[in-house]
Amino acid sequence: MPQLASADGAFLDRLVAAVPGLRLDPAAPRYLEEPRDRWAGQAAAVARPGSTAEVSAIISACAAARVPVVPYGGGTGLVGGQLMPDGPAPLILSLERMNAVRAVYPEENVLVADAGAILADVQSAAAEAGRLFPLSLASEGSARIGGLLGTNAGGVNVLRYGNARDQVLGLEAVLPDGSIWHGLKRLRKDNTGYDLRHLLIGSEGTLGVITAAALKLSPRPAGTGTALMAVASPEAALALLAIARDQMGEGISAFELIHRAGLDFLAETLPQVKRPWPSDPPEWMVLVEVGLARGLDPAGALEALFAAGAEAGHVSDGIIAQSAAQRDELWAVRERIPEANRKIGSVSSHDISLPLGVIPAFIPEAHARLARIAEFRINCFGHLGDGNLHFNVFPTPGKTRADYEAERPQVKTCLHDLVHDMGGSVSAEHGIGRLKVADLERYGDPAKLAAMRAIKAALDPNGIMNPGAVLR
Repeated sequence: MPQLASADGAFLDRLVAAVPGLRLDPAAPRYLEEPRDRWAGQAAAVARPGSTAEVSAIISACAAARVPVVPYGGGTGLVGGQLMPDGPAPLILSLERMNAVRAVYPEENVLVADAGAILADVQSAAAEAGRLFPLSLASEGSARIGGLLGTNAGGVNVLRYGNARDQVLGLEAVLPDGSIWHGLKRLRKDNTGYDLRHLLIGSEGTLGVITAAALKLSPRPAGTGTALMAVASPEAALALLAIARDQMGEGISAFELIHRAGLDFLAETLPQVKRPWPSDPPEWMVLVEVGLARGLDPAGALEALFAAGAEAGHVSDGIIAQSAAQRDELWAVRERIPEANRKIGSVSSHDISLPLGVIPAFIPEAHARLARIAEFRINCFGHLGDGNLHFNVFPTPGKTRADYEAERPQVKTCLHDLVHDMGGSVSAEHGIGRLKVADLERYGDPAKLAAMRAIKAALDPNGIMNPGAVLR
């Protein structure tokens, strides 16, 4: 692969001359940081184009000069895909100025948005049209559409609506040679050869830059209901999920597993968050949300679920939200656990997925294997409905993650080996970024890796697009 070159002063001068009106700024600290503070990035400058034509001109110039480009969304990624810690100084490409909702087609259930649009703004635009854009996650106030599609983000509604890629009909993108792919179609059926849309989604900026997307909208449920139920174990939680599916079918929007450690961490770091069962919380809980059609009663459906779960011995207690305020309180518990985790500081965090049936066996086995390494606190929670767990390992009280740096690689390998052996994935919804490049090499299928490298070489022969992310 050709040698890359830094975006030096002479290149930046040529770039400004070639792209009239381009906003080119010094790399402010926020572009060089990531939420977990594991790496610091470096860059020559930040380009902030205002149109797809400007993105095309920038990429063309970088391709000609072999200058690396790091696409930047909202900066909320957790695997280091949004920064380049070493190598030739790259150009950071931020689409934050390209943030418009271009059009809404309520009768088609379609919304077209720039890649720099913030997720919460897209959700609001859909709501104003009487529709729902169901992608939902804790960072929705700052995460941008391009980054969410680039990482194929998940979130709490995957059980019902699927991952980010399932919300996309068409894309507009700039490829590594600067050419523009005009694929921004609103079609539900388009069998015209290879699907570049799904190739770019999840590629983390290594195969091009998404500049806009035609997104699927969904009908807004006529009624929603939320409940937090105490369950005997993860096995009981899965049994309750099966009952819920039998009773409500596709009406279940979210089914989140929460361990008592999450509530303990909230009490320790965020005492202002109202906790259910503040004095003696159950060991395991599930947060259930349903969205039902007109004429159906969500609260009644949750009461029936609780009754069936209790009769089967799976559920011992529960809270069914009686108001929007109470619903928000229940969701605040789940949504602020990651914030509490960050305040404590994890030794090692793991975004994993497993076949649903093996989760009850995985959790105790993971605890047992970690106990052979050292004493830890463990907070296991996540999107049980789609098999995605966040299995995070923390210092014991009185210690910090710095005290466990020597054990950290062993912890990660121990857990990821177990996930792989049980037929799971070491990256469920966060992507590969730079954090998991070695994991992809260790656990990835050889034929898949060879195909990925061939695709990268064909589309990006100069290797300028987000070098070091996904593939070494």
